[in-house]
Amino acid sequence: MNENPMAPTPSKSSRIRTLGLVALGLIAGVGGTLLLRPFSKADHDHGAATAAAPKKQMFQCPMHPQIIQDHPGTCPICGMDLVPMDGSGASLAGMEDHAAITIDAERQQLIGLRTEKVAEGVVSGELRALGRVAVDETRVRKVNVKVEGFVEKLFVDFVGKPVAKGQPLFSLYSPDFVSAQREYLLALQTQKSLSGGSLQGSGGELLESARRRLSLWDVPKETIDHLEQTGEIQKALTLRSPISGVVTVKNVMEGARITPADILFEITDLRRVWVQVDVYEAELSRAKVGMPAEMTTQASPGKTFKGRVAFVDAVMDPKTRTAKARVEFPNPKGELKPEMFGDVLLKGQGRKGLIVPLDAVLDAGTTKVVFVSLGEGKFEPREVSTGTSIGEKVEIRSGLLAGEEVVVRANFLVDSESRLKAALAQLTHKH
Repeated sequence: MNENPMAPTPSKSSRIRTLGLVALGLIAGVGGTLLLRPFSKADHDHGAATAAAPKKQMFQCPMHPQIIQDHPGTCPICGMDLVPMDGSGASLAGMEDHAAITIDAERQQLIGLRTEKVAEGVVSGELRALGRVAVDETRVRKVNVKVEGFVEKLFVDFVGKPVAKGQPLFSLYSPDFVSAQREYLLALQTQKSLSGGSLQGSGGELLESARRRLSLWDVPKETIDHLEQTGEIQKALTLRSPISGVVTVKNVMEGARITPADILFEITDLRRVWVQVDVYEAELSRAKVGMPAEMTTQASPGKTFKGRVAFVDAVMDPKTRTAKARVEFPNPKGELKPEMFGDVLLKGQGRKGLIVPLDAVLDAGTTKVVFVSLGEGKFEPREVSTGTSIGEKVEIRSGLLAGEEVVVRANFLVDSESRLKAALAQLTHKH
């Protein structure tokens, strides 16, 4: 049987059906486009006139979103100024990148959302920092001589040795010291020989001058009195410790020649020490002179040392952005040693304030945001300013009221949905 040459082959039929489907799709697409395109003024003059009608400006309280009115004013609850609202009903108070959202109870349970009430409490004025023990610079004495000589005998021969006030440090042989003793004895004899005569006053002035010379050389009064009573000239002068403390510097050896320019010993009284604390710029206002302080160290477990803030540096360190606070601690037993570290607690006075969990506050760059539960699954973003951190809590200085509930768990998910809704609302408003 001969096939009809004009009949379409199966391949041609398939192509025809395909072309038909494409044509139907194009028609449907064009129809959809016509349905979705914006209505022109020529199509619906009445609709355009309605859209062009100006909407009345509404005003809302940023703290209490349920307070809305058609004129400016203040909130009857908190007294804050009402802020204008945009066409979508969102407040224009600086939260353009966030929007209020609604989350049903089932979804809240699914994401683990939890809220907690804003509580009134005492905001602690305490400040914790790492401290470094240093010597009290007002309790350091340097030992030198006022006359040249030679070290004849050394009584304190190593650094770290404790010494008492008046304890001998070394003996000094000085020809000048011997000559000064002879001059004193000569002045004493001259005064005795001129006693009762018209020159008695001159002899007294000469004796006083010789005595003052010995005193300026740090010769003890007992040594001068002994010289006056016995007439015996001492070969060496004994230098003694001016304070009780610990030898922290020793620059002298037996037989060495020394001059008034030499620093022979440095004696440090460690019965009171300083502790240097670095205070950051944000916490500087909490460090006050006179406030009590406590410190604990690893060297004395279980013991708390008590002191007070004596000084706060007036200049910030440009590298660390901190200021030094100096805390004075009594150290009668020498348990606090220079260059030792410890945990310092500056105990400032507390104040009343609003406190929320630290996890409730989200850092949004230039602002800090919390999400407030409005009931019935509604959550509103709220800009807040924070203050002092107290462990796992943080002080709220503005933006919240006591008793309001804030999201403390799953708030990152809430924040993401809030930002997404705000972005979609802005796109819709633009188009």
